[in-house]
Amino acid sequence: MPQIRIFLLLFFGLNCYDSSAVSPSKCNEDKKIDKLVKKALLNFRESNFEKSLVISRNALNAATAIKDYCLISRSYNIIAANFNELSDIDKAIFFYKKALYYADKTDNDSLKCNLYNNLGNMYCFEKKQFDVGIRYYKKSVAYSLKINDLKEVYFTNVNIAWAYFDIKNYRQGYLFLKYVNSTKKKYSDGSTEVIVDMLNGIYASSQNDDKAANAHFLSAIESGKRCQEKTDLSNAYLEYSKFLNKINKHKEAYDALVNHYNLLEELYNVRKLKKASLAGVSLELDEYKRQIDKVEGEKVEQSQSLRKSKIIVILFVLISLILLILIITLIKNIRFKKKHNLELLEAKEIAEEASLLKTQFISTISHELRTPLYGVVGITNMLLEEHKEISRSQHLSSLKFSARYLLSLVNDILQINKIEENKIVLENLTFNISDEITVIKNSLSFLSQKNNNRISIDIDPEIPEYLIGDKLRLAQILMNLVSNALKFTKDGQVEIIVNLSKVEGKLYYLDFLIKDNGVGIAVVDQSKIFEKFVQVGRKDEDYQGTGLGLSIVKRLLGLFGSTITLDSDLGKGTSFSFTIAFEHDLAKTKSIIDEIEVDLTSSEIYKILVVEDNLINQLVTKKIIEKNNYTCKVVDDGYEALKILENEEFDLILMDINMPLINGFETTKRIRLLGIETPIVALTAFDKDEITDEAISSGMNDIIIKPFEPVKLFKIINFLINEKNAV
Repeated sequence: MPQIRIFLLLFFGLNCYDSSAVSPSKCNEDKKIDKLVKKALLNFRESNFEKSLVISRNALNAATAIKDYCLISRSYNIIAANFNELSDIDKAIFFYKKALYYADKTDNDSLKCNLYNNLGNMYCFEKKQFDVGIRYYKKSVAYSLKINDLKEVYFTNVNIAWAYFDIKNYRQGYLFLKYVNSTKKKYSDGSTEVIVDMLNGIYASSQNDDKAANAHFLSAIESGKRCQEKTDLSNAYLEYSKFLNKINKHKEAYDALVNHYNLLEELYNVRKLKKASLAGVSLELDEYKRQIDKVEGEKVEQSQSLRKSKIIVILFVLISLILLILIITLIKNIRFKKKHNLELLEAKEIAEEASLLKTQFISTISHELRTPLYGVVGITNMLLEEHKEISRSQHLSSLKFSARYLLSLVNDILQINKIEENKIVLENLTFNISDEITVIKNSLSFLSQKNNNRISIDIDPEIPEYLIGDKLRLAQILMNLVSNALKFTKDGQVEIIVNLSKVEGKLYYLDFLIKDNGVGIAVVDQSKIFEKFVQVGRKDEDYQGTGLGLSIVKRLLGLFGSTITLDSDLGKGTSFSFTIAFEHDLAKTKSIIDEIEVDLTSSEIYKILVVEDNLINQLVTKKIIEKNNYTCKVVDDGYEALKILENEEFDLILMDINMPLINGFETTKRIRLLGIETPIVALTAFDKDEITDEAISSGMNDIIIKPFEPVKLFKIINFLINEKNAV
């Protein structure tokens, strides 16, 4: 189609754009420059392109001087529209994109909406790159909906329908025309009424409905005659001429085409275009001048940088001479120390090897202990549940207590080892200090009842409701201190006191005090109690403990950047105090809470495959799963798992790691190679940190450590199955 028809589309964009300029936006626009922009727009509408370019150039220079991005963008938009009318499409696109660049620096969505619409016009109707143009149109629609400008949505849909009709895609174009027709009464004005009737005529002609097409074209022409703007009437005559020619009414087609060209001649005369072209050249010179000024500024900066570089070189030479003298001196010292350093290196390698052997030993021992402990704890629970008549048996209770005590010892040893090797990183979790301490009090109620003690809590009301920090490590510190106080106190009281000491920005410093009126610690022993495996004051009644609790407390507080203070008198009691800083940030707290996974437990019956070589552990795991009304199948090794998966489907697989023939990692990799996406959970006695990377790389979804609480297992099972089903 001829270039002249674009004027109508640009008029829509500039008209809405002009109104947006005076609507609330977040731009601080200068009133004088704003007046210039509106004047340039008025001259553009009157086809006085020369004057429009001159005024918009002046507005652009003024807006650039005060760095008002809204006014700069509006000025570029009008300049681009003028170049489009002068048929210089590449320059028009260049200036539209400059307008969009500055619009993106503002919050004026109306501005962005109109510029995307204008770029859509350029690419669809001038460059004939319809895919690019329609993408711009759709971005314009998105911004129109964002600002709830349904009239602009209407205009852009007219453009999209017209673009599709241009490439003879009448079916796709009609989808947009249908929306236009449905909202025509509400949003149409004189200009769009002509175009919409014309588009309906084009579509009816494509469907060979000649009667309807003729009626639509005549309606468009009549509407166009009533409008002051004759560009739309020119387009209507052109499309009507094509239609008449199609139905072999060649004389009438010729007359319509003559009317089209008469209107073109009326709208554009050679004199105006020549003058406007001169103004356009002047505008380009301004643009080049801005570029030259920028280059000159860069040259000045480079000159200054060069002078600085010379000074730096001189200083570098001087410093190099000084360093050379120092190097000569140091070489002598290095030669002297080299032999000594070799000895230290050998000692370091021996120490590192010993540390590695220690870590491997602890890992192996913990795995070998946890595996039978899983069986002991599991079978003990089974006996207590299935044989109620022996549930009060002292022997069975002692067995369960001993197993859990041994598990606690293993965990304490692992914890100390992790801290010493710097493998623990503090986490940021949101928590309520009062809730956390209440949970600790409740979990230790059995120990307080055993020695007839009372636990009291006193928390400063000035402490915020929600704090951010590693609540798990804090709980571990408090659990160790409070349980120690309860063990060494009889018929007494243990106090947990928390006070707010100071606030620095978002950091709240809390003073913790754990106080008891128990047996106390002798002065001679107070320096020893934080060492590993040290238990002072043990008597024949033998207080239970590993001697690792206070050592773990001291090291965990070191991770918090804190220290612990002890105050004790023999026979009067003991108090431990320390200070930890926690963050208080409501926005961050909300973000952390939003990221917490929701428990997706389910009452459905799932089919679980257990891959485990230990017969006792097979029995325990199967009993736990079937007790929850799930179905369960057990295989002894990875090869059997691969074989059964060829014929049966399961909702989830529990995979042991340390198995003969083929381990759990390799089995998981082979399952994934078969294209099986069933969730796989590592059920292992290894420490989680040791196997996490290899488990993830092999294709496992989660890890659970034996022994475990059944509730935790079923939460993981339900979450993974629901997550898979939701995909």
